[in-house]
Amino acid sequence: MKVLRSSSRLLTVLALTVLTVAQFAAAQATPRKPRIAVMSFDYATVQSASSAMFGSNVDVGKGITDLLISNLVKDGTYSVIERAALDKLMQEQNFSNSNRADPSSAAQLGKLLGVDVIIIGSITQFGNETKKQNIGGAGGGFGGFGIGGVGHSKSNANVGITARMVNVDTGEILAVADGSGTSSRSSTSLLGGGGNWSGFGGGNVDFGSSNFQETIIGEATKKAVDQLSAGLVADSPKVTLRTVTIDGLVAAVDGGQVILNVGKKAGVNVGDQLEVVRVTKEIKDPSTGAVIRRLTTTVGIVKATDVDDASAVCTPVSGSGFQTGDRVRNVQQ
Repeated sequence: MKVLRSSSRLLTVLALTVLTVAQFAAAQATPRKPRIAVMSFDYATVQSASSAMFGSNVDVGKGITDLLISNLVKDGTYSVIERAALDKLMQEQNFSNSNRADPSSAAQLGKLLGVDVIIIGSITQFGNETKKQNIGGAGGGFGGFGIGGVGHSKSNANVGITARMVNVDTGEILAVADGSGTSSRSSTSLLGGGGNWSGFGGGNVDFGSSNFQETIIGEATKKAVDQLSAGLVADSPKVTLRTVTIDGLVAAVDGGQVILNVGKKAGVNVGDQLEVVRVTKEIKDPSTGAVIRRLTTTVGIVKATDVDDASAVCTPVSGSGFQTGDRVRNVQQ
């Protein structure tokens, strides 16, 4: 009976070991998504037209960028860096709006963010074309309108945008995508239905709101952004994933959290999966005493959930028994 119990325990341990190895292999085999950041699009060429339309200077570049980010996040092909992180870094680097479409400046920001590529873009068209027609003619009038007939107008809203994907290491433009949208209605202003003004202005317009997207210019904007998003997703195979080597230590284990002594400056980002190993033996050079190799065993996999410049908070994906002093490494492929 004792032999059977011992054998049962041994089989259980072996099964758990195989499961841990399988989980580790699965985590390593799953390729990570390309990590991107999206700069606010440059709108200098359409600023006069948009200001005339809204009655004030509205940052249509930021509005269109917000729509694009929403589309890319929903699609899931890319891992998109939060806008707040990019805005904070731009302030720290004194990045001006005039540099929005500069590939070299954007590449520097992208490298600091730890992304594979950064997307920059410009708005090439953001306006309207209104055609007026008269129906009827001389003699007797028609429908009470008199000579000259019925006044009728048709408004067309046109939006054009272009984007470039920039390699953050070389500044090389990897791909270019475009989007265009047109919408038209009769007897309707661009910012309202049936000629009614919708109250936009004051420099604050939410491009994602139904209030904006139901207008003619809003419909054209959405069509252009949707087309641009599809082009950027189609270009994802052109993105080369950067190789980032992480080498750190477990600084503390608190409940279900594993805290590391490496963070953003070392290349760790939220969502990264890292291998935790335990050094079982150090091999030293007999002539110099320097460590030339460390023999390790795998403890498990952790995932970064909260990262600052010098540390990262992680949760276990597989394995258990994490200890302070365990080594953490990750070679992203």
